[in-house]
Amino acid sequence: MIASLAALCVLALGVAACGSSSDDNKNDSAAAPSGAPRGGTINGAGATFPAPVYTEWAARYKDATGTTINYQAIGSGGGVAQFTAGTVDFGATDSAMDDDEIKAAAKKGAAVHIPTVAGAVTVSYNVPGIAKGLKLDGPTVADIFLGKVKKWNDPAIAGQNQGVKVPDSDITVCHRSDESGTTKLFTTFLAAYSPQWKKDVGVDKTVKWPTGTGAKGNDGVAACVKQNEGAVGYVEQAYALENNFTYASIKNKAGKYVAPTLDSTTAAVQGLKVPDDLRFDAINTPAPNGYPIASSTFMVIYEDMCKAGVAQGEAERVKGWLDYATGAGQKVAPQLSYAPEPAPINAAAKAKVKALQCNGKSLGG
Repeated sequence: MIASLAALCVLALGVAACGSSSDDNKNDSAAAPSGAPRGGTINGAGATFPAPVYTEWAARYKDATGTTINYQAIGSGGGVAQFTAGTVDFGATDSAMDDDEIKAAAKKGAAVHIPTVAGAVTVSYNVPGIAKGLKLDGPTVADIFLGKVKKWNDPAIAGQNQGVKVPDSDITVCHRSDESGTTKLFTTFLAAYSPQWKKDVGVDKTVKWPTGTGAKGNDGVAACVKQNEGAVGYVEQAYALENNFTYASIKNKAGKYVAPTLDSTTAAVQGLKVPDDLRFDAINTPAPNGYPIASSTFMVIYEDMCKAGVAQGEAERVKGWLDYATGAGQKVAPQLSYAPEPAPINAAAKAKVKALQCNGKSLGG
């Protein structure tokens, strides 16, 4: 299956070694954008959240153009740092760069955010005997990760799950140890429902966790959940599906318990009012059917890549890759349980890509 291959490929040093798994599905989504350069290598680094879909895109894009996309899934913080340092052609982050990060990057030029796909951050757990998703609200999830709810049969959990036999077993919390945009999204959700979380822990790519075991990347947290009976952790949906996890339905802003599905993730991002710079998130969406821990993920590049130190040929290859990501690649996203960007956001992303320059001149397209 495509999802299985993609999840396995992210363990490699670079996605170039991974092959697309289904010729039948490539016909309408592998073609190179008109005028895309052929050959060469593009280097990127960052978020583990979209790594499965970027892996699949990279394999298809290489088939179409001969261009290798060497993407290192090192976490959003690392991606922003390498982008700012100019050691990669593009960075990737699940949470948009904040004002301080934009200011730091401005030494090389204006940073541009390209929303690529939307995905759900699941609250996945490993509790024998619970065959389907529990219902959890924001305050309870926060109290679990604060270490205040220590047992699975705590009244805060049992009270939301009448008729479900929850065991009298300890909860083991798994969380990210690296600097992560997924962590920033998740802590944004927790802070919205827990004054104690907001005051004592806060919202950031890395926080001082009150309890639990740390692991690197979405794949590391997934492994922690899988290996520890009674564990709970926050992992992107593609990783949850790959590991056959059971995950909770989370109470959204409208008061509905919503499971993380492709439809509920799409609902979360549809209708969002986004700023001109496209720095946004969909956490706690007001959409009645939207999953509340979902958001878009971003590739970041310099508006004028050549002035930032990228050779013109390399800049042209990066633009071709972004044209694919915002174009034919959108059709691939649902196959790996990511939501394509809604039409208005995708149109805005394409406009940003079209405006990219090399030494003040358009890169074309």
